[in-house]
Amino acid sequence: MLGIKKARKIIAADPNSQVAKTLSNLVYSLESDQSFNLSELYALDIKMFSLAMDILQEWRLDRYYVGKSKLFDISYQNRVLQSTLKT
Repeated sequence: MLGIKKARKIIAADPNSQVAKTLSNLVYSLESDQSFNLSELYALDIKMFSLAMDILQEWRLDRYYVGKSKLFDISYQNRVLQSTLKT
């Protein structure tokens, strides 16, 4: 989650900068399933572009882990239900 932490620091340090606005727009789009204009990423310098790619990768991994935990939760609930039906 290093990229997400770095982005948070950049946005907090200067929320009116173009980089902060672009990163904020990216995160908002990811969280809300809204579209994002990719040309905003290409306007970033290579270091900030790389940070945006890190955010995308971390976001994708986070969704995987959330899905995995939801699967575990429903599997556990099903086991509990099955064990109560046996008694």
